[in-house]
Amino acid sequence: MAMSCKESNKASSVVSLDNGKYVRYTPEQVDALERLYHECPKPSSIRRQQLIRECPILSHIEPKQIKVWFQNRRCREKQRKEASRLQTVNRKLSAMNKLLMEENDRLQKQVSQLVYENSYFRQRTPSNALATKDTSCDSVVTSGQKHHLTPQHPPRDASPAGLLSIAEETLTEFLSKATGTAVEWVQMPGMKPGPDSIGIVAISHGCSGVAARACGLVGLEPTRVAEILKDRPSWFRECRAVDVVNVLPTANGGTIELLYMQLYAPTTLAPGRDFWLLRYMSVMEDGSLVVCERSLSNTQNGPSMPPVQNFVRAEMLPSGYLVRPCEGGGSIIHIVDHLNLEPWSVPEVLRPLYESPTVLAQKITMAALRQLRQIAHDISQSSVSNWGRRPAALRALSHRLSRGFNEALNGFNDEGWSLIGNDGMDDITILVNSNPDKLMGLNISFTTGYNSICNSILCAKASMLLQNVAPPILLRFLREHRSEWADNDVDAYSAAAVKIGACNFLGPRDGGQVILPLAQTIEHEEMLEVIKLEGVAHSTEEAMMPRDILLLQLCSGMDENAVGSCSELIFAPIDATFADDAPLLPSGFRIIPLDSGKEASSPNRTLDLASALETGTAGNKSSNGLSNSSGATRSVMTIAFQFAFESHMQDSVASMARQYVRSIISSVQRVALALSPSHLGPHAGLRSPLGTPEAHTLARWICQSYRGYMGVELLKTSGGGSESILKALWHHSDAIMCCSMKALPVFTFANQAGVDMLETTLVALQDIPLEKIFDDHGRKNLCSEFPQIMNQGFASLQGGICLSSMGRPVSYERAVAWKVLNEEDNAHCICFMFVNWSFV
Repeated sequence: MAMSCKESNKASSVVSLDNGKYVRYTPEQVDALERLYHECPKPSSIRRQQLIRECPILSHIEPKQIKVWFQNRRCREKQRKEASRLQTVNRKLSAMNKLLMEENDRLQKQVSQLVYENSYFRQRTPSNALATKDTSCDSVVTSGQKHHLTPQHPPRDASPAGLLSIAEETLTEFLSKATGTAVEWVQMPGMKPGPDSIGIVAISHGCSGVAARACGLVGLEPTRVAEILKDRPSWFRECRAVDVVNVLPTANGGTIELLYMQLYAPTTLAPGRDFWLLRYMSVMEDGSLVVCERSLSNTQNGPSMPPVQNFVRAEMLPSGYLVRPCEGGGSIIHIVDHLNLEPWSVPEVLRPLYESPTVLAQKITMAALRQLRQIAHDISQSSVSNWGRRPAALRALSHRLSRGFNEALNGFNDEGWSLIGNDGMDDITILVNSNPDKLMGLNISFTTGYNSICNSILCAKASMLLQNVAPPILLRFLREHRSEWADNDVDAYSAAAVKIGACNFLGPRDGGQVILPLAQTIEHEEMLEVIKLEGVAHSTEEAMMPRDILLLQLCSGMDENAVGSCSELIFAPIDATFADDAPLLPSGFRIIPLDSGKEASSPNRTLDLASALETGTAGNKSSNGLSNSSGATRSVMTIAFQFAFESHMQDSVASMARQYVRSIISSVQRVALALSPSHLGPHAGLRSPLGTPEAHTLARWICQSYRGYMGVELLKTSGGGSESILKALWHHSDAIMCCSMKALPVFTFANQAGVDMLETTLVALQDIPLEKIFDDHGRKNLCSEFPQIMNQGFASLQGGICLSSMGRPVSYERAVAWKVLNEEDNAHCICFMFVNWSFV
């Protein structure tokens, strides 16, 4: 394990020789070696010799001795880091053990209460049975803390005494939920406590409204934790604003605040929510810091807040945060969120979204813990991240993307948005914003000589219901295959409109997409990246020499095991300078699952790929939707796209935007249908197009042609019909793919290994030309062998490197190509088989 400082210094001053003796270094020599070590922990032999020449005090030391010194120094550094890591893990385990003991104590109390109630009801007749209610909060946390309960008839008015009475009652009820048994908590599906987990997360069962609770360890002091959590808009993406209306100090050193909070609506199909709250912050006798909140209602005779247009007044039941200092630094935190979101005010199809405690846990409770863990992680790491950005600056960019998307999605009048209606053919809504404050960021932030002349912003938005497709799978497809739904002309217009004015629409172009990672959260549930669209022109003059377009993109919710989380893909064109205050005009997609009734299904469920061949993205073989027996999954997708324009172009831009969103909806529906398992057959369960008779026929032709040219069987199968042949071909370990016999061959079919190798889907396969996957050497090799393939019918290609659709290099041992003949012995396509392939 780790050495003491004294032992480490002593070890630094000696070096072992071959004869077993030790030579002691002088302090000056150690300092010189330490300086080089901090510059280069593993110097080359040339660098070590250079050090001997530059430092006369090391001149009499052999290079081998210096090499051994650096080896020992690296070993000690590794031991020190390992000791520090083990200490951190031990501290986390101790804190987690404490939390688990408290949770066990709470569960024992809950069991005792249930046993008592069961005995009570057995002894009493139903007519005079009285329900019992746990009002005790004597748990591990609150035992020994002298919190006097409020009187039976406390004053309830807007006076300080009345507000204090409400605050103390809120505190008591909050503690009974956080550490007592006032709410029946069940474990959040898919959550497993551990030293690296986010914490212990539970959801309510059978209580009014929806509630979620989380306990965890964070590496921040209690006061800092409270500051972060009180600033709800900084970590809760749907929180539009929190206004402090009044602040009242209390006699016990606490603080009462009256708050008005607004939440964005997550879709275009529902209004936003607002809350009129009382927040009470106090320090308890054991040093714990508590922040609790609740809604103020008319029944409490307290101060009131009139209804606000475009918002539905929701209720927050006693909720809050209990923060206790942890031994060795950091804090142990209990979070409780308990809301009544008034589901009656939304269409029935959306009500599961407002009645699901797992959705609440993902959006608010776990988001708070993630923010705390992320900030603690950023503080412990280096101050500069990718692209020279500090973590706080990257979080600010993510927040601006999300907030800009929510603003456009909701289109509040007080932000300058006005409705210009729709054409009555669909539910696409067009909004326009000419507010100078909204446009200021677009017009003053570019310092590269371009002048934006746009004076308005247009937003086209719509929502649609999706069936039988998992949101993470659909989102991953939209992210990785932008060409399936996006239009280069619109991308060029959006990029040019905020930089150099309007541009003319051009014809189709063939550009590529490169994803450049920028940052990701510690749990990888959210990624910030830069998308480079290659070869897209901004204007007619640049059509001969197209430029690249850069998009800042926020992607979240791609974990298929995260029950109740929504999936988002939000992006905005950026300037090449990419300043922290760059103007952002976000557009994108949000997909929210609606099936809260199926949340308790096993998170470890896997699919039998033999009965459900993939048309989803590569790499999701074990969790790609639901089987037939699990029923249909539903989700709502909301689309919002923003465009900057000149006021005299409003009609043409509105028409373009409406048509563009229509085309995106059509593309999404087509992709969702292809990714859906709803076409599973009763036996083979093959998805379209694999399950079609054409696919069975093609599989038979491939195998027959291979046997005719090679003299051996392609598949190790004992006969069977075309259905079994297609199954065996699909699961062949080598990548098998067919391409058309055209001037520019494109792929028309691939088995599972082929889809994985190309990092694509069967839907997007036909957009990949054959020449795109080969490097220069591979293309030359293919061209030299192509005549042999056409004349002889087959050829063997040397091993080499090819590229996936995402640009990743793939090595293969060898490749075989042969003509696929139909029933009339005419060439139908060319089939390639890449043997022993792997990503480099």
